Amino acid sequence: MENNKTALNSVFHALADPTRRAVIQQLGRGSATVSELAEPFNMALPSFMKHIGVLEASGLIGSKKVGRVRTCKIKGKRMAAAETWMSEQRALWEGRLDRLSEYVENNLAKEDF
Repeated sequence: MENNKTALNSVFHALADPTRRAVIQQLGRGSATVSELAEPFNMALPSFMKHIGVLEASGLIGSKKVGRVRTCKIKGKRMAAAETWMSEQRALWEGRLDRLSEYVENNLAKEDF
């Protein structure tokens, strides 16, 4: 359980940054080299590599270096875990809101009498 919390914390930390979310979005279309991923961003490659490092450490992406070219791809397991957590939270809050709505409607109906 604690290991799962740590993994989720790492994923949400990685996704908290707009640059890293954009990288994930781009990788959703398929594998890409670091140079291709860095192209849309106005930052030095070493700075961009820090973002890649955070994404790799979180388990959201993996990379493979062949010669001087590093290619990245999404690893779906951690993203699926975050999606599962969000779905559980959504179900919890939808249930609470449904009960609140029912409560309000019942009390309004009682006041009408």
